Amino acid sequence: MTIWVNQQKDGCGILQACIATKNKEAAQDCHADWLAKLTPQQKQQGWEVSLITVESWDDVPVNALKIN
Repeated sequence: MTIWVNQQKDGCGILQACIATKNKEAAQDCHADWLAKLTPQQKQQGWEVSLITVESWDDVPVNALKIN
């Protein structure tokens, strides 16, 4: 099983938002949306958006919104 995890971290590396789903298309759409909404100021401050995959719900960050 592949789980797609979108993560948004601030310039200090603190996880600000996290959404996990088994739906690849939804995950990619969310990732593109988050990237598009990063402001120039956030980018300058080092904010990052990442899309990773994990194989188990146990590997998803605890504070993630999990969408089945």
